[in-house]
Amino acid sequence: MSSDGIRPATAADVASVRAVTEAAYRPYTERIGVVPAPMEADHAADVAAGRVFVTGDPVAGVLVLVRGAGHLLLESVAVAPDARGTGVGRRLLAFAEVYARRSGLGEVRLYTNALMRENQALYPRYGYELLERRTDGPYDRLHYRKRLQG
Repeated sequence: MSSDGIRPATAADVASVRAVTEAAYRPYTERIGVVPAPMEADHAADVAAGRVFVTGDPVAGVLVLVRGAGHLLLESVAVAPDARGTGVGRRLLAFAEVYARRSGLGEVRLYTNALMRENQALYPRYGYELLERRTDGPYDRLHYRKRLQG
């Protein structure tokens, strides 16, 4: 385990990854009118591909990272409801930045549904700037990026 308590997920974590993701995103389903994309992800395939990181025992936070051309896409960040407000999300966001730098990538990108207002208040506080609003299939998304220093 890393010093920040975040580690690559293993096959043994797939059920926990699914459970935390479901618990974190399910409350948004009614508001946005569709099932949030992370709930429909192939968690086993993402874990096998090395894209998923977890923290906690039991797992309280899940991070899905995908390398892009010159950037790291933070595809999903999920915190178990009983761990909200404990710093888990903040540590996961910080880990994504460290991971991007170690991978030689100059920025972290992410997106959130336009109706997930809580995230729109959160990400700018962590240095993310809004790039665009774009419809991706059934999802109305706000795309953000954070350019990394050194």
